[in-house]
Amino acid sequence: MLQQTQVKTVIPYFEKFTKKFGSLESLSKANEKKILKLWEGLGYYRRARNLLATSKILVKKYNSKLPKEIDEIKKLPGIGEYTSNVLIALIYNKPTLALDGNVKRFISRILNIEEKKIDFQLFKSINSKNIFNTNRNSDLVEAMMEFGALICNSKIPKCERCPIQTNCKFFSSKDKIKQFKKNNIKKNINIFCYLSKKGQIALTKNNNLGFLNTFYLPQIENSNIRKTSKNWRLLSKYKNSISNKKLNINLYYKFSNNIPADYTWHSIKSNKEFMPSFTKKIFKYVSVLF
Repeated sequence: MLQQTQVKTVIPYFEKFTKKFGSLESLSKANEKKILKLWEGLGYYRRARNLLATSKILVKKYNSKLPKEIDEIKKLPGIGEYTSNVLIALIYNKPTLALDGNVKRFISRILNIEEKKIDFQLFKSINSKNIFNTNRNSDLVEAMMEFGALICNSKIPKCERCPIQTNCKFFSSKDKIKQFKKNNIKKNINIFCYLSKKGQIALTKNNNLGFLNTFYLPQIENSNIRKTSKNWRLLSKYKNSISNKKLNINLYYKFSNNIPADYTWHSIKSNKEFMPSFTKKIFKYVSVLF
């Protein structure tokens, strides 16, 4: 849940989720729709599907235990270098690090090299010199992440409070590395909503929208291709942010009894089924027409 999502956002979801599924076995038996409904509003829904798929594999193949080797852990759905290293350290106390944004920034400042150059190969090279030599690998992983978030933070690092400032090349150097900034991706999209007089909206999965390409959505197109198309009326212009994507949206609609073959009608007032917040926002704008 914490991947790409802040702790304060995750906490209520985590508490609700663990209350519903108190064990790996109960999670493995869950229905995907129920999982997605609990995840609703958290975003990055592929994480929820991967979590469910992984729970089934662990119960069936590994007797509800996490494998002890990184290569085996990385075979599980949705688990790559970062997550596998976190798990192997936290659960089995193995010597490694979780290279999230906070830890990468922390290490880059210690060495005073660009953050983009920090990867697992560099870490292995550093660790071969026993810089991170400890028997408390699990604690080290958590400490590094917390230190990067609270002390060696991105905006104003608290160097005056840092207990390792004498070993930090960033602190002692006059030629300090510049902080890497994640570029925002700005995108203009048009959303076309087929509506019925019965308070329904036509949705399809046939949309090339990468971050929501497995969900039912209205017709979505890039730029202003169909801005002047016949019978389409502009309902609203609004902005929506998803991670580093900044979307400028033109929302169009028209009432029609005929919809393309790969569309199905959905009630605008229905909230029983899982619906990503991106779609919920569209429903909110469209609902004023009824």
